[in-house]
Amino acid sequence: SPLTLWLSLWLSTLLTDPMLIFEVAAEVRLEDGDGRCAGRVEVKHQGQWGSVCDDFWDMKDAAVVCRQLSCGSALKAYDKAHFGAGSGPIWIDVLHCHGNESALSDCVHSRWDQQNCNHGEDAGVTCSGFVRLVGGDSPCSGRVEIHDGDQWKTVCDSDFGPEAADVVCRELQCGVALPITGAAHFGEGVSPIWDRELQCVGNESLLVSCPKGSPRDQPCTHVNAASVTCTQYTMFRLVNGSTLCDGRVEVQVLGTWGTLCASRWDLSDAHTLCRYLGCGFAESIPRGGHFGRGTGPVWRESFHCDGTEAHPGQCPVTTLGASLCSHENDASVICSGECTPRLWAGRAPGSRQVRLVNGPGLCAGRVEIYYHHSWGTVCDDGWDLPDATVVCRQLGCGGAVEAVGSAWFGEGSGQIWLDGVNCSGAEAALWDCPVGSWGQHDCGHKEDAGVVCSEFVTLRLENSDGCSGRLQVFYNGTWGSVCSNSMTPKTVSLACKFLGCGDRGTLETHLPYGKMSGPAWLDRVECGERNNFFWQCPSTPWNPQSCDDLQDETHITCNEMPPVPKAACPNTTSCTDREKIRAVGGENGCSGRVEIWHRGSWGTVCDDSWDMQDAEVACRQLGCGPPVSALDEAAFGEGTGPIWLEQVECRGTEPSLQDCWAQPGDSGACRHKEDAAVHCSGAGEAVFPDGSQNGPRDPESQTIPAEHGSLVPSGQQPLWGWMSSGLCPQGSAAHRGISRAACIILPMTQSRALGFVPATLTSPAGGAIWVGCVKDICAPWYPHTHPLTPALLLLCSCTQDSSTNPSSR
Repeated sequence: SPLTLWLSLWLSTLLTDPMLIFEVAAEVRLEDGDGRCAGRVEVKHQGQWGSVCDDFWDMKDAAVVCRQLSCGSALKAYDKAHFGAGSGPIWIDVLHCHGNESALSDCVHSRWDQQNCNHGEDAGVTCSGFVRLVGGDSPCSGRVEIHDGDQWKTVCDSDFGPEAADVVCRELQCGVALPITGAAHFGEGVSPIWDRELQCVGNESLLVSCPKGSPRDQPCTHVNAASVTCTQYTMFRLVNGSTLCDGRVEVQVLGTWGTLCASRWDLSDAHTLCRYLGCGFAESIPRGGHFGRGTGPVWRESFHCDGTEAHPGQCPVTTLGASLCSHENDASVICSGECTPRLWAGRAPGSRQVRLVNGPGLCAGRVEIYYHHSWGTVCDDGWDLPDATVVCRQLGCGGAVEAVGSAWFGEGSGQIWLDGVNCSGAEAALWDCPVGSWGQHDCGHKEDAGVVCSEFVTLRLENSDGCSGRLQVFYNGTWGSVCSNSMTPKTVSLACKFLGCGDRGTLETHLPYGKMSGPAWLDRVECGERNNFFWQCPSTPWNPQSCDDLQDETHITCNEMPPVPKAACPNTTSCTDREKIRAVGGENGCSGRVEIWHRGSWGTVCDDSWDMQDAEVACRQLGCGPPVSALDEAAFGEGTGPIWLEQVECRGTEPSLQDCWAQPGDSGACRHKEDAAVHCSGAGEAVFPDGSQNGPRDPESQTIPAEHGSLVPSGQQPLWGWMSSGLCPQGSAAHRGISRAACIILPMTQSRALGFVPATLTSPAGGAIWVGCVKDICAPWYPHTHPLTPALLLLCSCTQDSSTNPSSR
């Protein structure tokens, strides 16, 4: 064939023409990828970097590049300038590697001056890398894994010191390592355990260069997995003050010193910095160039510290939309100058702080106040926009968009510090508003207050698939466009990552002319290599008229589409909430381990914060009446498959568990030994042991004794069933000795009004007994002697098991 003929001629040319001989291996690098182990292949020749043509570029060639760079194994060889077109010379055209060479220059290839390519044909490669961090929220934090023998292996915490952590951060171009307390900080891995010790000095450029110890004698488990969090904010200092503990704030970002802008600098940020510098707590943060004007860059980053962090790099940071800043607005601080006791956790003695918890971003969540050395919540009685406005302003989160109550962001714990807050909106702090005494309230945590501030931001791609379309940002309570001027490939990549749509995308350029409708919040979003999150990227300040032509809108197509939607229902294409829940492991469909249908499969619910209000919603969704008990610790056995929900926080009024506030169950914090379960009363569509829905057809137990019939509220039918079918747990005092029971569920108000019937089990024909349930325990309830008021009260007509001696109970 013509191709075979051409190859034969080319090979003969290589064998007869002079070939390039290197005294030393030519340097290789990968450009415009995510990190040093992915990108466009470039070779250094005669002091100049140039690209490699993709003619016959394959995995063997890519393997040599990865080996030369100590980047593990080759994952993919790319052609057609996948990582963008290079510039300058194209040094190598046709290349032929066997795959075992130690350097790319050891492979057979054409002469430097022989090429017929353009930069649209630049070759690229993605290598596995030697080290990676997994399980964190960015490539710069997570559990440490090493690529060894064509597979990833977990590193043991005991074999991994702070020196090795610094090398990992340096290799990944992530800055320096932050301190992490404890192993398996990012969850337990599933890969094999690496059995060597890393004996790094700390100045190595690559982890592969660190000496390795011999295989350990003692086994290591995933509970002891090593973790690392890196920060690009490598050093902090105070300049031009009278001591080391006061002055202008300067920050080193990946080796470059600059001053910090004071536009969103507050006391909480200053407390964290003072503590990190060993200077006690922040006394004040002077404004207006108090310590003189700095030189060099002015960093526009906003640190969102709460004052407890050990290092400012542990605080969330945002830059997007920040206003331009000059040296006339440099941040500064005056620290107390002496270390504070650990008791104060980095706060000034007697200080009060406010924070937002459990929200979808930095500027939305449940309002919590630090007072008397503990965090507590605020009751929603009278909670409105002026109250929320004070909180948002206090946190540097702009104005208030919404004031929410009823534990919209989940229930807190501990103290409820404030109730009946009545701000005008002009106060400097929430505790300056008219309010009752601290800690005095008539609320429960189901009434915890929350806010959504104008600085709360998030992204979306406006299209049905969610991974392509017009890029929009939510700001100041409104969705608006993002303009495409100066947008970098890194910006597109980080937007796709944030949306869970892969790690790369393309920017659509052929857009129609026309007038834009609605706000366009941002322009010139220029993410660089040092940015790991979209929100850290610099841009023009927030402005609803950032651009006005449709051609300037950003339209993106990410490289991964969302997965094919899973079946919405267990057996059909449409279903009710009732079909998306089941109780497993009990004796009927009204008691057992709670499982819900999600993403095409059944999964369990974690028992963290699982209580009677959650059980009330589950029982209602099951069609099984009110709950009797909410059970934890896999009371009906451990489930399998996914754990779909954790930290469920129902108010008790929701129609289904899926409507309750909850955390996704994929954090790794729960195991199946913590599966939640319920005992429902069995009303509605309960299925009893004989297979009926109305109870056993037993004439002896079908009637309530006449002397107790008057206590049945008008229109209410008795609930028939076996005591073991969910009314009380197996083995409880109320269950022992009772073989059948007919029970009426009475609201506590009705129970008190109707009076109490003396509890007795002396009549084989079926006396009457009160059954009370407190928390998860159901037992015979004696009204004149029992100190606790039950959450649920049942009047049961019982038939005693003839094999049981009543006097033994």
